[in-house]
Amino acid sequence: MSNYGRLHEKEGRFVLVFKRNFPFSAEQVFRYITDPQYFTQWYPFATGEMDLSIGGKIKFDDGEGSIYEAVVTEFIPPHSFCFREVDDLVEISIDKVDQGCTLTFSHTFDDRAMAIYTAAGWHRCLDVLGQLIHGRRIEWEDNALELREYYEIKFD
Repeated sequence: MSNYGRLHEKEGRFVLVFKRNFPFSAEQVFRYITDPQYFTQWYPFATGEMDLSIGGKIKFDDGEGSIYEAVVTEFIPPHSFCFREVDDLVEISIDKVDQGCTLTFSHTFDDRAMAIYTAAGWHRCLDVLGQLIHGRRIEWEDNALELREYYEIKFD
């Protein structure tokens, strides 16, 4: 399974989908995507508050002076964590498989022109999430440009 994302259109919107396999239980992986201590290390915007209940708020700081909220739309440990950020929807699901689990990360958005940038960004974030899950030291690779070039060709 490739670590690269796929892009498809659904109901006039665009959906980026990434799948990652982990040799760990769904419970272990779910902790890394929902525990604020870990979430803030791989998610692109800092958060100070996370109310992990349906309708709960996640407060984000974009680092440029704007604070905004996401609303939790689904929270079923250790299987799914979904939230709406403004008009975008982020859906994270975990399925048990032999020898571990598969994480599926989907981001639904409107602006097709942003797809290559969004894909490159999530690719990098999910690489860091993988490092955390595997207990490795976090290293943000300097590969954003290469990833944008890859996705530009792939999504053309």
